[in-house]
Amino acid sequence: MTLNDLKAGQEARVLDVTASGATGQRLLDMGFVEGTVVKIVRNAPLVDPIDLLVRGYHVSIRHAEAKDVEVELL
Repeated sequence: MTLNDLKAGQEARVLDVTASGATGQRLLDMGFVEGTVVKIVRNAPLVDPIDLLVRGYHVSIRHAEAKDVEVELL
């Protein structure tokens, strides 16, 4: 399951970031590391972005980037 599959209000734990290169490094820099708990605040169904709560701060990422973050539901 990826972040892109979650609905607003759901929480999940990051398992892996599958993106490589600059995108992968950017996601890691924003706090998407293994074991981090993330909560979906808002999810635009057709248009970007997804608003997430990560380590106490809000992060917005594109749906394409969210597909590269594997998670498990809590």
